[in-house]
Amino acid sequence: MNVLSRLQGRLWRTIGTNFVVRMIFRGGAKIGQQPVIYGWPIIDLCKGSEIRIGSRAVLTSISAFNAIGVNRKVTIRTLSANSKVTIGDDVGISGAIICASTSIHIGAGTLVGANVIIADNDFHPVDDISRRYSRQPSGRPVHIGENVFLGTNTIVLKGSTIGENSVIGAGSVVSGLIPPNVVAAGNPCRIIRELNVGRLV
Repeated sequence: MNVLSRLQGRLWRTIGTNFVVRMIFRGGAKIGQQPVIYGWPIIDLCKGSEIRIGSRAVLTSISAFNAIGVNRKVTIRTLSANSKVTIGDDVGISGAIICASTSIHIGAGTLVGANVIIADNDFHPVDDISRRYSRQPSGRPVHIGENVFLGTNTIVLKGSTIGENSVIGAGSVVSGLIPPNVVAAGNPCRIIRELNVGRLV
């Protein structure tokens, strides 16, 4: 990282982060202590919904601060009243979209890689007649456990659960249950092997 990028990083960690946090609170979302925010995220709450981000979160919306770059700003959005996004402590998010019509939970210590999409809904009905005009998304909750790693360009679809410590390979499409302590990848995402949790390999 060159001198200019390092200077930009320091400015975002101090002045930029403090300013963005004030805007997040003003918009109705909640964020914990000591966040680090690179760039301007999109935080969008539907009336009556809830977005909670834990302490020491890192939100990266600038390519210079992610090794492989990001294609877009971090976007966290609720689509309906009573929908909820809950993000635990020490979570890192790089250029990801998190969009809830019911609920999305991301456990503490999870790393959400560059350009990941997490959505608990289809955004449009499947039926051909209503697909074009209806704005009532059909949703099922998404639960991502603690210390999960979602590789770049992963898509997590509605109703999915990913157990703690699991790693999802880059470009995977998760639709269903991934148990704890595994490496899984592919479209559809399938278990490749178990992890040696708590041991040096």
